[in-house]
Amino acid sequence: MQAEQQSFQMKEQLLKKIQERKIEAGVVGLGYVGLPLAVEIAGAGYHTTGFDLLEDKVRKVNNGENYIADVDHGTLRRLAAEGRLEATSDFSRIAGMDFIAICVPTPLDTHQQPDLSYIEHSTVQIARYLKKDTMVVLESTTFPGTTTDIVRPLLEKGSGLTCGKDFYLAFSPERVDPGNPHYRTGNTPKVVGAVGEDAGEVIRAMYETFLKGGVHPVSSPEIAEMEKILENTYRNINIGLINEMAMLCDRMKINIWEVIDAARTKPYGFQAFYPGPGLGGHCIPLDPYYLSWKVREYAFHTSMIETSMMINDRMPEYCVQRAAGILNEFSKSLKGSRVLVLGVAYKADIDDCRESPAFRVINVLRKKGAEVQFFDPYVRKYTDKEGIAYSGEPSLTQELLENADLVIITTAHSCVDYEFVQKHSKAVFDTRNAMKNVKCRSNIELL
Repeated sequence: MQAEQQSFQMKEQLLKKIQERKIEAGVVGLGYVGLPLAVEIAGAGYHTTGFDLLEDKVRKVNNGENYIADVDHGTLRRLAAEGRLEATSDFSRIAGMDFIAICVPTPLDTHQQPDLSYIEHSTVQIARYLKKDTMVVLESTTFPGTTTDIVRPLLEKGSGLTCGKDFYLAFSPERVDPGNPHYRTGNTPKVVGAVGEDAGEVIRAMYETFLKGGVHPVSSPEIAEMEKILENTYRNINIGLINEMAMLCDRMKINIWEVIDAARTKPYGFQAFYPGPGLGGHCIPLDPYYLSWKVREYAFHTSMIETSMMINDRMPEYCVQRAAGILNEFSKSLKGSRVLVLGVAYKADIDDCRESPAFRVINVLRKKGAEVQFFDPYVRKYTDKEGIAYSGEPSLTQELLENADLVIITTAHSCVDYEFVQKHSKAVFDTRNAMKNVKCRSNIELL
């Protein structure tokens, strides 16, 4: 009875603070997910503090310097200047927060298994300073059970507080799609799965004050965690299907892009997905691995999911095989040939290189003896997983194109002049159908 009374008091107190915009909000992790979220919260009238261990990010936020393309530069500057948004690496300031969102990376380790070290480290730090009557929400993509079985025990052990009685806990998956011109953090619907009904009511009320896309509550953190995995596994499987269709269509000398355009005229029952050199970004290439790893506990085999993962995973090597075939038509070996890769960002019109398939295409080309250069208008340099830094060409010149034996388009940036590329290239392998509007197509081969 006492626990119920304490929960009721906490609920009423937090709802009142939300209504009066007196919540002190904290966002742990100021990357592609955390910074846009912090800007939305601060923009709704809450004093917001971002926490990050990288001092460069802290400095930039405090100076109003933007480093995430999906964040409006002017808005960030204004919020920082007004003191409504600030950043720190001092986790002791967690003690002053009423709402804490955890937005840290969840990569795979070298064995393709989930690496929860960022979540665990952040949770331990939060627990040290967690006060009563606080909302804690995990937004980092992970497998079902993480919030309840890992985050909750760490918070309770480190703080001495009890979930549901002294603090509220939930999982609300991020739905960031870098470069999407229509849907961003502020207007994308939010799913929230909390531990307990009171937690769900309060945390939903909090999100509804700064997100215009609406909030969809679910009955538990596990539902919300699995929902996020389903979103991206759905895309992974369908991309795997279309990549396999692309390989088949190449064998049959059929244009897969025209096939897709024809299929998408059906007004129901078909959603268009497109082939490419592989999967990139933080979520789609990784989320199925979280699920396939977790289901081993249940002696379950995700055969369809794992098959799509295998198909997508071999696409960079397949693209290099196709490139070698194109060069062979010009009586050239891949070894010693000059290859220009256009685009290393994982998708068009952004500078995000996380898990970009272009890197693997470049690595395989180099291993096979090709001389590789790259140009990307958004990415001037990158560092591979071995720590080796590579610099791209400063501009896309006629000389650069003419000197290449083969140009491979791995990212379809809209600012590239593809008529110019076609005109000055010996041969072009277009893995993204970026040159669909180019009139002369005599030296272009599609994926």
